[in-house]
Amino acid sequence: MATHVVLVHPEIHWNTGNAGRTCLAAGALLHLIQPLGFSLDERQVRRAGLDYWEHVDPRVWPNWDAFETELPTLGNPYFFSAKAKRLLWDVPLGGPPDVVLIFGGETDGLPPELHERYGDRFVGMPMLSPRVRSLNLSTAVAIALYEVTRQRRANGPVPGRV
Repeated sequence: MATHVVLVHPEIHWNTGNAGRTCLAAGALLHLIQPLGFSLDERQVRRAGLDYWEHVDPRVWPNWDAFETELPTLGNPYFFSAKAKRLLWDVPLGGPPDVVLIFGGETDGLPPELHERYGDRFVGMPMLSPRVRSLNLSTAVAIALYEVTRQRRANGPVPGRV
């Protein structure tokens, strides 16, 4: 079963780098939807300390429309938002088919038209404090990816090192 992580218009290369490292560790495929708030050229990658970036091998899409045409072939999409009514814990992420975890940019999140079009596919992170409105993008990616792994492990062994 494949897991895809999609960052729509990420703005901060550090967050994207951390998300990429987490994808690599969890065996997920990283997709980046342009425009990006940074350059993926080698200098920027080195500056962010991403010496493992060559192993991440992200797939970069020119825009959401190009990615969306491919989305049905990738798996069940789940869109992450602080505005979601359903919690991550209440969504069956671990079983077949493949899963696509979609996150918006750090400042604006996902565009309103995606909320309208995919409203029933939105999930949020559990936050116990009313003082926190959202989590850091790379933190949210890590939580979601490892919830997928946890659910899949409950269904049988997951390869890899513990």
